[in-house]
Order: sequence, then structure tokens, then C-alpha cells
Amino acid sequence: MREPAILINRYTWYELIGIYAGILVFLTFVLAPFVEGFLVSLKPLAQLFSSPYRFIPENGSFEAYRTMWVSVPGFARYIFNSFFISSIVTIIVLVLVVPAAYAFARFEFRGAGLLLGAFLAVKMFSGAVLLIPLFRLMRSMGVLNTYLAMIVPGVAFIIPTGIWLLLAYMKRIPRELDEAAHVDGASYFYTLRRVIIPIAMPGIVVVAISSFIESYAQQFIYALTFNSKTEYAPLPVGLFAYFGRQEVIWNELMAASFVGIAPAVIAIFFLQRYLVSGLTAGAVKQ
Repeated sequence: MREPAILINRYTWYELIGIYAGILVFLTFVLAPFVEGFLVSLKPLAQLFSSPYRFIPENGSFEAYRTMWVSVPGFARYIFNSFFISSIVTIIVLVLVVPAAYAFARFEFRGAGLLLGAFLAVKMFSGAVLLIPLFRLMRSMGVLNTYLAMIVPGVAFIIPTGIWLLLAYMKRIPRELDEAAHVDGASYFYTLRRVIIPIAMPGIVVVAISSFIESYAQQFIYALTFNSKTEYAPLPVGLFAYFGRQEVIWNELMAASFVGIAPAVIAIFFLQRYLVSGLTAGAVKQ
């Protein structure tokens, strides 16, 4: 029996050092603000303005994580609102994006390329540019000061990205699977639901995670413009409304921020195991 061939290392030792050094520098710039923010949340307020500045907290504690629940009225409600809005936006996006991506991947129709280009053009516009037209639209629909005022714009701006992400994955699924299902008498909807969606699940999860993160991040501008009621305010607006009134209590602000993003981080942590490509390998017999 032949021994498996030994893979030749394509990089020399100094090239590997350069690669890992570049990764280390990149991670330092990306993670440094989060590390500093977490350390600030552990410091007493007086220590934040001491000179010389101490990067590592002296006598650090999690006291700010306890006091910020009292300092920010309705903090739990703000977290719920952010998580609820992002979840509803993600569900609606998936319901619309999955059949749309399947249609673009499988059917040839006039204007498909132009329509996909229009989706990209939508992403070129900032949400701030369209605030006035969106405000008038939300007012005419009678949904100001409701969850829908933040859900509808979120869905509209996330759908183009979702279609492009899932379209690339749908195109990798062999057409022979559709043809085999159609030979057995399956409709297009049945084929999508029972054949394509299970295979495309990794791509769908990627779209779900990216939609959830984008919706969670863009809530501030929509909620600040289309909502004035505290009971519907998401976390960014809730923190802005409180900490913008008087002095900024930085350690409690950082603690509230880290607690606020915890639901999104936990959701992504449990979903990341689905981010596995190549489930279609071997689906069609060669």
C-alpha cells in the first residue's frame, strides 16, 4: 500500500514569522478598543482620570456591572427591545431572501442583472440620507413610535446584502438536485423547501448572523428618528438618552455596553457551529 505523500511546507520560517506578526498586529488594532473598554468597566471612576494613566486597573472590580442596573432605568427593557427588533428583522429577511436568492440562482429572466445591480445601488445610500423620506413614509403608514418604525427600514436595507450573500451559495448547489426532484413530480416550492434549504443551511445561517448583527448595529439612527417612546427604545438610544444628560459615568457606560452586546455574542457563539461549507460535496454522484 502506498504511503500518503507528505505535504511540502510552502512557507519558509521567516515568511511564517511575517504572517503571524501581521495577524498579531491586525488583532491588536481590532481587539485593543474592546480590551480597553472592558478594563475601564473594572476601574473605579476616580481612577479613570488619574495621572499617570494606568492601563491595568488597580483594585478593579465588577461593581459597575451591578450599579449600572440602577443607574440606567429600564436597562433590561432596552436589551429586550434590541434583541426583539433584530430577531424580527432577521426572520423577515430570511423569509424574503431565501426564495429570492433561489429564483436568481435558478431562473433566467429579463432584467435579473439590472435588478441585482439595483440592490447594490441601494447599499450605496446611507440611512442618514434617507431619514426624511423614511420619516414621511413611516408617518403616512402610522407606525411612528412602534417597533415597526425600526423593523421596516432595517429589513429594507438588509435584504440586498442577504440576497447577494445567499445567491453565491445557491449557485454552488448542483442543478441536478432540482432536476431529480422535478422528475419525481416535485414543485419548485417543494424542491426549495425539502431539497435546497437543507443543503443551503450554512449559507442561510451566514445570512441570519450578518442580518442580526447589522440590525443590532443600525438601530440607533432609526430609533432616534422614528421613536420617542421609552418602552420601544433599543439599547443604543437608551444609553444615549441617559448618559447624555449629565456627566458621563464611563465605567458604568462600558459595563452597560458589554452587557448589552452579550445576547448577540451568545447567539453568534451557538450558531457558529453551523458555519460549515461543503455540505454539497458528494450530493451528486460523479
